[in-house]
Amino acid sequence: MEQSKIDRLNALAKKHREESLTPEEEAERKTLREEYLAGIRRNLTHHLENTYLVDAEGNKEKLKKRDES
Repeated sequence: MEQSKIDRLNALAKKHREESLTPEEEAERKTLREEYLAGIRRNLTHHLENTYLVDAEGNKEKLKKRDES
């Protein structure tokens, strides 16, 4: 996410704490938050996909995804 979008999200959050937002600002804030959270999830997923567990003997094992049940 671009720094300008993060700055705008922070400005909207600050305004929300101090006063109410217009419906257009609320929609913009929601869109920016969703984009920001999607980026965090994407980065975390990438990080976990490249994580290995090492046992006592030094054997590396890639993390496995949990079942979606």
